[in-house]
Amino acid sequence: MLDAGPAAGRRAARLARLLEAEIIRRNWPLGESLGSEPQLQEQYGVSRSVLREAVRLIEHHQVARMRRGPGGGLIVTTPDAAPATRAMVIYLEYVGTTVDELFAARLLLEPLACGLAAERVDEPEIAALRAALAATADQPERGDLHLALAEAAGNPVLALFVEILTRLTARYARGTGPPTADARRGLRADHAAIVDAVTAGDVTRARTLTEQHVRAVTEWLRDQPRTAGRRIAESPPVRGKRAELVAAAIHEDIAADGWRTGTVFGGEGDLLQRYGVSRSVLREAVRLLEYHTVARMRRGPGGGLIVTEPQPEAAVDTIALYLDYRRPSRADLGLVREAIEVDNVAAVVARRAEPEVAAFLARRHEVPAEGVAAGDAHAAGWTDLEFHAELAELAGNRILEIFLRIIVELFGRHWTPTMRPMPGPDDAAEMYRAHGRIVEAIREGDDSMARHRCRRHLEALSTWWV
Repeated sequence: MLDAGPAAGRRAARLARLLEAEIIRRNWPLGESLGSEPQLQEQYGVSRSVLREAVRLIEHHQVARMRRGPGGGLIVTTPDAAPATRAMVIYLEYVGTTVDELFAARLLLEPLACGLAAERVDEPEIAALRAALAATADQPERGDLHLALAEAAGNPVLALFVEILTRLTARYARGTGPPTADARRGLRADHAAIVDAVTAGDVTRARTLTEQHVRAVTEWLRDQPRTAGRRIAESPPVRGKRAELVAAAIHEDIAADGWRTGTVFGGEGDLLQRYGVSRSVLREAVRLLEYHTVARMRRGPGGGLIVTEPQPEAAVDTIALYLDYRRPSRADLGLVREAIEVDNVAAVVARRAEPEVAAFLARRHEVPAEGVAAGDAHAAGWTDLEFHAELAELAGNRILEIFLRIIVELFGRHWTPTMRPMPGPDDAAEMYRAHGRIVEAIREGDDSMARHRCRRHLEALSTWWV
């Protein structure tokens, strides 16, 4: 029974994962019931309190909601990416993401999105882009047009990543003053030119103009004086129940307070007064904060809401869940993964003299001396994941590193041995050889060959892991 675990919170989180997996297995049947509360208790062997805690998490993700009365039950709904997007943005701010990491990610992904939009845009999407352009005419620094362009690309993974980058840019800009009249005119002109290029289907011009625009915004932000502690107005809008609003407000206030890990943010009585809510609402908000590892409530003398070191796992999982609903194709996933992986390899080439990279390059990345035994392909697959994860870490862009984690999580959710024959020893041996060839090109500083070999390796992987 799930109820026999060490902590009710972990049991509830695990049950929420099982229920969400069932929704995915059923192909996201909007409006259908997964069962009543008693039926779900019996099916999963849990107490009412654990079930209700799991349902709160699912409702927080807007994956399903519990409806009481006749014909009720846990009803499948349309999910919302906002909670995970908000948590991811604040996490990236917490770990000290730099403006260089942020705009390197934007320079990689936004021109790609605009080029795709130019290839496939239709008249309704053109109308939506022009409406977004008009709506931001007075405040072109708002990110709405960037979001509309990313959606027009038709790749849900790319669209969500651009949204995170746009929100993170807004947080970075929160300490600056408003753009000057000249700066706003420049932003408007850039936006109009990009929309025109996308509308005309001019892929090269759309990508070039977008890259130039992102570079110009980067330089403008670097030149701005910053005022610490200023809260932004462009956070993703918080919707949902009262507890979710309170959790989001506490999350923001912990971040604004400097995220002093290990300190008491406030006792329960203080928090009740500060946020003007009931004890039950506050405790539900705290459970959401604990789920996202933002803070935990410690009872007893000297207790209170303790600020903790946030971890990305909950946000990664929630984003992957939302993208499951958006149903990205293998091509969608592969396109974004290739862009990030190839960029990682190029970054590692540039950093090859640094001690950590040199140590990685000095290690053996070849077929094991004893060869690859039949049935060892699963272990080889883990070796490949570790190889790419280490390249991502060595590349030094924490945003792209976490984006790659999300993509790998989605690959893992959708790959099963029944989809195609298991890779054999020859496939695994070729994977090791591909690693060795990539490392050789990096060691020699051959940027173009390293990129080429990385692309060919990813194409080969797509036949058995994607």
